[in-house]
Amino acid sequence: MFNNLLIAAADLNRISLASWDWIVIAIFFLAMVWICWDVSRKKKETSGDYFLSGRSATWIAIGASIFASNIGSEHLIGLAGTGASAGMAQAHWEIQGWMILILGWVFVPFYERSMVYTMPEFLEKRYNKESRGILTWLSLASYVLTKVSVTVLAGGLALNTLLGINFWVAALALVIITAIYTVIGGMESVLKTSVLQTPILLIGSLVILWLGLKELGGWNAMMDICGAQPVNDLGDTMTDLMRSGKDPEFPWYGALFGSAIIGFWYWCTDQFIVQRVLSGKNQKEARRGTIFGAYLKLLPVFLFLIPGMIAYALTKTPDSAIGQQLAAALGLQADGTVSNPDIAFPMLVNTLLPVGLKGVVICGILAALMSSLASLYNSSAMLYTIDIYKRKHPETDEKKLVTIGRIATVVVVVPPCSSWVSAGRRPPRRPVCGPSSSVSSWASPASSR
Repeated sequence: MFNNLLIAAADLNRISLASWDWIVIAIFFLAMVWICWDVSRKKKETSGDYFLSGRSATWIAIGASIFASNIGSEHLIGLAGTGASAGMAQAHWEIQGWMILILGWVFVPFYERSMVYTMPEFLEKRYNKESRGILTWLSLASYVLTKVSVTVLAGGLALNTLLGINFWVAALALVIITAIYTVIGGMESVLKTSVLQTPILLIGSLVILWLGLKELGGWNAMMDICGAQPVNDLGDTMTDLMRSGKDPEFPWYGALFGSAIIGFWYWCTDQFIVQRVLSGKNQKEARRGTIFGAYLKLLPVFLFLIPGMIAYALTKTPDSAIGQQLAAALGLQADGTVSNPDIAFPMLVNTLLPVGLKGVVICGILAALMSSLASLYNSSAMLYTIDIYKRKHPETDEKKLVTIGRIATVVVVVPPCSSWVSAGRRPPRRPVCGPSSSVSSWASPASSR
């Protein structure tokens, strides 16, 4: 049962919210409702209007959507947990975000000139029909069976452990609310809500970083403590970005070459990301959007991973009352390792943030979950509508394609729910970002060829 997950640490995991925090959350939802109402007033006459926002997106919306769509609960909670257990090694995945610039300055001109809606459509023009079919089904399988499922699973678990909301209530509410505004407004809803969600996501994490460093005594204190903690028997410590080639988890050649292959596929050829630049007014706006997105993508290492390292360093600071609480919660062992690193983020929220700002962080978690899920819904529906339905029914008028897209968005919701039932409600035995990353690593070389 999901309700039994991490029972021993439930009270420590749970974020306590005051009235002001709930008011902040209510304001966030009211702002989301207003955006969706505003978008719903505009008619979506063509598939281009629905899936690409009429190709009218500005660079701010493009960059914010690239960032918000990429950030999920595995960043807010998982990266902090990795920082508390493994240190800087996981940062190489985030550093590959610089490849967004390759998307803007190398690939956007090709995509713009070809006037395509999807990446499979581009492959058909570049190669043949078979390549389009292969990429369509591979992408849909990847989105529906891993990304959508894992995002909803992570969201349900996060809200269950952090707020005490029943897993099924949290997961279904997340699915339904996100599906409603995605179905109504399509890509325009995704872009405009991302502009709201991105600053909320950044503000809460930035406050945690600042207050954590203040409590610890500064950056140098964190580097000294983490630099003294070995992570293997090969001389590597928590502050090493590149580890020995014999390290079982993060060998240097995997960090250097493996993540580059996956990064190139994800940032330059994945429909999930490329769809945002295809929505741009023109090539200039699309390129500016990728620059903005690349700058934003530099932040997760500092806003999500470093706080985990701060939490670890605080566990080794006995004169800090917060450090003592963190040491008990994270399960500090005699050898310096921690047994429960994923609790780092909620513990920092509980121990560092004042009333009101906790509500901002919860809004950030909701923003991360909803933005990535909405983007997945819209991209999956677009792949089905353009690359499967329209190929078989080329004479379909544009208004009907919009209707098919909305129906496809709803259909995408069903398979994840079915997969949970078939899984027997068993909680994952490893971090939820693990299976998703593994599938991405397996699929990316085939997709990027």
